[in-house]
Amino acid sequence: MALTLLRHTTPAIASGICYGMTDLDVAETFAAEARDVVAALPPPDRIATSPLTRCRLLAKHIGEAMNLPVTIDERLREMDFGTWEGLPWSDIPRAELDQWAADFLHARPHGGESVATLTARVQAALAEWDDNQSHGLIVTHAGVIKAALASEATAQGYNTSIGFGRFITLREDFLHDH
Repeated sequence: MALTLLRHTTPAIASGICYGMTDLDVAETFAAEARDVVAALPPPDRIATSPLTRCRLLAKHIGEAMNLPVTIDERLREMDFGTWEGLPWSDIPRAELDQWAADFLHARPHGGESVATLTARVQAALAEWDDNQSHGLIVTHAGVIKAALASEATAQGYNTSIGFGRFITLREDFLHDH
């Protein structure tokens, strides 16, 4: 039927910081944001989440509200930005950012994960959700959602922007095409 990909609510970190797989807590606004998310979501039949706290707490909240168990899937975690983790984007050396931009899919100037590796990991996880009998919910990160919209050969899906506590719903035909 469908698969909803939900980005976590606002994390407890200043804006402008690179924080891919860094495990952050949720902001003080979590209760209100989570309530709004539950009210807006199409009701799922099953829920999976990234193992990172900012996703797990939201998934737990949704699971309790909808009386559904939550499964943790390591493949749904955000990209590993290596040495860039925790740095202000403005402090990352320009040469490293240029290297990444020149080969967005494969470059790893930070020593972490490449975009191609992230995309392959996410696509493998999504392949297990190819079930036309249910509506799944994945609580995850912007990078994972972008990887879901991309293919392993192109960075096209990475142009997508999705706010905190926002979601997209993929239909069965999209899941079969990727």
